[in-house]
Amino acid sequence: MADRVRSRTSTARFGLTEDRAAEHLRAAGWWGEGGPEPGHERSMIALSRAPDPDLALLAVDRIRTADADGWPALDRAIATDRGLRGRLLAVFGGSSALADFVIAREGEWRRLLTDRQHAVAEYAGVLLDAVEADGGVAGLTGSPAVRTLRAAYRGLLLEIAADDLGHLVEPELPAPPYEQTTGRLTALAEAAIQAALAVAAADVGDARERCRLAVIAMGKCGGHELNYVSDVDVLFVASNDSAGDLDAATRMASTMIRVAGQACFDVDAALRPEGKAGPLVRTLDGHEAYYQRWARTWEFQALLKARPIAGDAEVGKAYLDVVRPLVWAAAERDNFVDDVRSMRRRVEDHVPAELLDRELKLGRGGLRDVEFAVQLLQLVHGRSDESLRRRSTVDTLAALGEGGYVGRADAAEMGESYRFLRLVEHRLQLQKLRRTHMFPDAADTDELRWLARAAGIRPDRGKSEGDVLQAEFNRHLRRIRRLHEKLFYRPLLEAVARVPGEALRLSTEAAVARLSALGYAAPDGALRHIEALTAGVSRRAAIQRTLLPALLEMLAETPDPDGGLLAYRKVSESLTGTDWYLRVLRDEAAVVERLATLLGTSKLFPDLVVRAPEVLRLLGDPEQLAGRDTDEVAESLRQAVNRQTYLGNAVATARSLRRHELLRVASADLLGFMDVLTVCHALSSVWAAVLQATLAVVDRAEAVAAGRRARIAVIGMGRLGGAELGYSSDADVLFVCEPVGGASDSDAVRYAGRVAQSVRKLLGAPSQDPALQVDVDLRPEGRQGPIVRTLESYRAYYGKWAQVWEAQALLRARPVAGDEDLGARFIEMIDPVRYPEGGLDAARRREIRRIKARVDNERLPRGADPATHTKLGRGGLADIEWTLQLLALRHSHDVPSLRTTSTVDGLGAAVEAGLVADVDATALREAWLLATRARNAATLVRGKVSDQLPSSGRELAAVAAVLRPDAAPGEFLDSYRRTLRRARGVVERLFYED
Repeated sequence: MADRVRSRTSTARFGLTEDRAAEHLRAAGWWGEGGPEPGHERSMIALSRAPDPDLALLAVDRIRTADADGWPALDRAIATDRGLRGRLLAVFGGSSALADFVIAREGEWRRLLTDRQHAVAEYAGVLLDAVEADGGVAGLTGSPAVRTLRAAYRGLLLEIAADDLGHLVEPELPAPPYEQTTGRLTALAEAAIQAALAVAAADVGDARERCRLAVIAMGKCGGHELNYVSDVDVLFVASNDSAGDLDAATRMASTMIRVAGQACFDVDAALRPEGKAGPLVRTLDGHEAYYQRWARTWEFQALLKARPIAGDAEVGKAYLDVVRPLVWAAAERDNFVDDVRSMRRRVEDHVPAELLDRELKLGRGGLRDVEFAVQLLQLVHGRSDESLRRRSTVDTLAALGEGGYVGRADAAEMGESYRFLRLVEHRLQLQKLRRTHMFPDAADTDELRWLARAAGIRPDRGKSEGDVLQAEFNRHLRRIRRLHEKLFYRPLLEAVARVPGEALRLSTEAAVARLSALGYAAPDGALRHIEALTAGVSRRAAIQRTLLPALLEMLAETPDPDGGLLAYRKVSESLTGTDWYLRVLRDEAAVVERLATLLGTSKLFPDLVVRAPEVLRLLGDPEQLAGRDTDEVAESLRQAVNRQTYLGNAVATARSLRRHELLRVASADLLGFMDVLTVCHALSSVWAAVLQATLAVVDRAEAVAAGRRARIAVIGMGRLGGAELGYSSDADVLFVCEPVGGASDSDAVRYAGRVAQSVRKLLGAPSQDPALQVDVDLRPEGRQGPIVRTLESYRAYYGKWAQVWEAQALLRARPVAGDEDLGARFIEMIDPVRYPEGGLDAARRREIRRIKARVDNERLPRGADPATHTKLGRGGLADIEWTLQLLALRHSHDVPSLRTTSTVDGLGAAVEAGLVADVDATALREAWLLATRARNAATLVRGKVSDQLPSSGRELAAVAAVLRPDAAPGEFLDSYRRTLRRARGVVERLFYED
């Protein structure tokens, strides 16, 4: 009893767990009382590495007993021939079906001896010899042909499997790559089809002379990527001159299917025209007529892998000549991309929900996810790029990566995961030579352990082989699903697919004509931009060639295609060193579509984006583009500036962050993701943050140099004070100071004056960005007065000298930067000035009206159209704001809700107070919002400050596209004038009403 326990324990060291393991080993002569017998140590080590050592040992025992006379020779070979030892024991432990085949056929193991395996080129000869074929006609038919063909086929399959598995048992043996194994399996299947066709030819008899038949491989056979157990998809083509003998051709085809099915594998002809309902054999003309008239999208997808493998070579070549052009035109079919996507969803829907995450082939993240994504990209882009016209999935995926259609990392990751799933699929099928794609259930630990060892996976960091396999399987499924959704649902595919195939391969003259037809005013110039972007063989040029067909169509939909293409070229050339730029455009179609809209609409956008390219990444996510919290933006800007110790760097940081935010807001505005009030608030907030940060660093530097003499507050005026800044607005401010540390008022004013002047100079310095002008003209005494005053100086001035226009200007005053307490006390001090007790007397009302009339007459630029000048035109911003401000001066003392710096809020308060009828307030509000949007749009479109709406041309079309995408430019202009006329009528009534 003690001896039995010892032997069990010691054999377990070699992975053997069966009760009779020691008995089998002793019978084989491999095991003694102390362990492995001399000369069999390597055999025991090899046995321990088999996918299932117990299964392998059982097969050794079975072959020993089945062929007792041959056992000594096999035993010596296992001990001395490393190649045979690795191949045989790996097959015995990895495939019970192939083990049965070896054991049942005396001496079959000898084909696994080193250097005994057949070359791939010999497969056809071996199988044809098995059926005694001569001149394409077999000497054997019926059951004898099936038996000999089955044995010959299974023997060659054994060689392939042994080479595939051998390195698991003997690591010094080469591990064949996935492509080599599938290539050999495919070559074996082709040879089997040829042999079965030879049997069929013999069976049909003399009738074979009257027909020329080609066998076309489809699916994995066509792509050189067969599994160990696959249906072999084929279709049959007869030559046109065989039309009268289709019966004979059909008998040959059906016999071939039967013979191959009984001897080797199932042959499936369901991919033929009309599927199982259609005739098994068609003539070449019949195929051509069907594909030109009736074929559905999935049929062209299937034809990607079509190739002749048996029968009449000329007919096979003629068939390819007919279908290949149709395949590469399929992407131009209506709803092509949607059809392919729908087909993938239907395939997935057929998998039971509880198996969806275990189905290697059809489930989520499975093989079909890779194949559908690759084939869709291939069909769309392969029209113009012949390097993509490959049959193998992994070869095509590599070509997509090399050509820039897919990111290199994405192509490599998807290829790695695809190979992993195919490896797992092969091992599952080898076990019993059954067609299966089902990964083991997580609870089936024995099956997981076997599969992991068969796949070459070992325990890792305390995890069992099965646990490691499960984790790897889940990781690859997630990766494939992520990349599938990224590539398969890329909207850019639809845009590229819409471009006619001939447009991708035009001559220079034809290209110019097409560009002209698309709406490019200068097609010759556009062609030069295209040539500059796509010249050469670099990856960058390849990606541009992928993008441009779709991009040209997108730009053609914008108001200025020529300007947009020129801007795209400039942006692309400026961002040559930005490695992610083209990758983002290729992989995120929403980005390229929105970029085209922005480039073809705004002259300001391209100037900003080359200096803030990171905003491009946000174009794909409207929430990130438009949804940032303004307080958070302002705080991050202030913190970034405060981290700089050098004044110049601090200001550069402030301007850079302001540029980023300006571009972000402008992009969201132009794309319709932000309403006008949100735009104005965001611009005002970032302007205030720039002022705050710059003031802080300048004040700090001045204090270090001369000692702090004053605290300073910045009061926002005008649109900055009202949080209504536009892209063309200056920052109107007042600087107020207060002495600190015992300094005198004059010292404080001088100190604060130096700080204020430095802030204005640093922010107003010329640059490529929109100007940051800090305007102090609304200060007491205007341009003649000091830039900075103390709080008490302001109190004295406003108490004694303030004019009515200054009280009006103060209606929008609010602290925006600097010392918060000082700013609050300034506001408290000016409230009696801007909200006068008793309102305005008649004289001061007349004065405001006089000033307004003067503004109307003198400040409107020469040649400006008063009907479309957004600021000073009739019913424009000034009209509405002056009207509301006059109401505020007259009534805000008694109506606290009018004490707001916001125009829109003020109108609402006036309605609630009964000062303005709701219908009038609605007219004013609509006009103010429209004029503000129009002013912003005109600035973005022209790329410079503009208060005047364009009257015609592309600029008007661009402004109209931003404000009223559904309206023609003329219709928009009429609507604008009509809205402002209504507002002007209300202004004339309210402003002059006593």
